[in-house]
Amino acid sequence: MGLLDPGATARGQPLAGGVSSDIWRVVLPDGREVCVKRALPKLKVAADWQAPVVRNRYEARWLTHAREAAPCSVPLLLGQDEATGTLAMEWLAPEAYPVWKERLREGRADAAFAAEVGRRLARIQARMAQRPDISSDFPTDNLFHAIRLEPYLVATARAHPDLAPALEALVARTAATKRTLVHGDVSPKNILVGPKGPVFLDAECAWWGDPAFDLAFCLNHLLLKCLWTPRAARDFLGCFDALATAYLAGVGWEAPATLEARAASLLPGLFLARVDGKSPVEYLTEEQDKDRVRRVARALLQCPPDRLRTVRFAWEEELGL
Repeated sequence: MGLLDPGATARGQPLAGGVSSDIWRVVLPDGREVCVKRALPKLKVAADWQAPVVRNRYEARWLTHAREAAPCSVPLLLGQDEATGTLAMEWLAPEAYPVWKERLREGRADAAFAAEVGRRLARIQARMAQRPDISSDFPTDNLFHAIRLEPYLVATARAHPDLAPALEALVARTAATKRTLVHGDVSPKNILVGPKGPVFLDAECAWWGDPAFDLAFCLNHLLLKCLWTPRAARDFLGCFDALATAYLAGVGWEAPATLEARAASLLPGLFLARVDGKSPVEYLTEEQDKDRVRRVARALLQCPPDRLRTVRFAWEEELGL
């Protein structure tokens, strides 16, 4: 990638976290620090979850395009080696850029920050919706199916055969919806709390498709965190409202209510997937908590909502708030 002179050596330290890549903090001979990331062909989860390392190419492209729309919201791409599925980015020190997931784990639910996440995500997608010419840079339909639709919704349909028609319909609709550039993994673990606001990482699932997936994927985590840190449950639901409201206010490429309806009907499927799909959240270990998710998700999948607040209220009622 041209970051190291021939014959020179660098010091590196592997970083924890994540299931899809090896990630290293590397110190170059001149003292510069970079983050080097290499995609893995088999993800580090219990299920057999294979994913082509070519996804690294599309992550680099997402970083480049997203930076055009929101320069402070993504790390600077420094280099890429497509042959090995490796890229290098600027190093963002954890002291200055803590992970949003850890803040939420501590019960620090900041509705203003959540709103900014929604606002910036919409800004990136609105800008890219004006660039249909770049859709050809992301021929990732099969990749998105392999690393998002299959492990989440298709796998969950196998675990709940009576819900298979509803879940398979969500897969078909999502796959067929082509609106703008999608990140594909907008999760608190992939968002840093930077000095100038949220910074999005890990766009390995980048896809030209349905932006409702990004919205639903992120809101899903705010619902689940209510079981991880129950004392902050009301605040997490406040973050849910703030993020959704700010995001929908930035939707201009289609009617916001139309996008909301897709996100609202998709959300219960993703909710159930984090219990019974290939990538269950690691912090839901008690069967009674999993059953609470199943109960709400199953009811909503049988009567699909068209408003996000319907999902929120159903979960609020389950929690007794």
